[in-house]
Amino acid sequence: MTRVAIKICGLSTIEGIDAAVRGGASHVGFVHFAKSPRHLEPQKLGLIAQRVPGHVTRVAVLVDPDDTMIDTLVSAGGISAIQLHGKEEPGRVAAIRARTGLEVWKAISVKTAADLAQGAAYAGAADRLLYDAKTPDGAALPGGMGMRFDWTLLAGHHPALPWALSGGLDPDNVAEAVRMTGAPLVDVSSGVENAPGIKDVAKIAAFCRTVSAL
Repeated sequence: MTRVAIKICGLSTIEGIDAAVRGGASHVGFVHFAKSPRHLEPQKLGLIAQRVPGHVTRVAVLVDPDDTMIDTLVSAGGISAIQLHGKEEPGRVAAIRARTGLEVWKAISVKTAADLAQGAAYAGAADRLLYDAKTPDGAALPGGMGMRFDWTLLAGHHPALPWALSGGLDPDNVAEAVRMTGAPLVDVSSGVENAPGIKDVAKIAAFCRTVSAL
């Protein structure tokens, strides 16, 4: 099997970043969304993103951002990709990609096989899809809640573009998730925390070790 890539998301401290890099993470994520316990203001996000070595992709996670927000984050420096976790339509995703010149991911909220099919609309607009568990109606957060979807839905599914798996992953279940789905990239946030927004460096290390051994 080709090496499975790792994204540690929702980082907010130097200790967490260093643990992710030591563990071999290919991607790290920083959240700019005021309702999230992992929220970072643009200046801090830019500063800690610049701590990350150049070979690691630095992803800013945004929810329905306007152009002003995007310009502020990009000008703060440090980020090399944008992950959109709201209701962004393909045209909006393509516009953000053109405006920034950065790699752009689009999160697809999944509960049923029909949800997976929505990703096809983003071919040519996004660079990567992120399949994440659909949160309950009315939930304050679009992700990062430790929920997982039925991974068997991905059996035989052929995404229209590169993709990653998220939602409810942790050091104990990530090996099973990869075996069931064939995910080329796994994305974890709450599964390596002691409390919402508080990363555990030992859990980050354990997650990375498990994935690297696959």
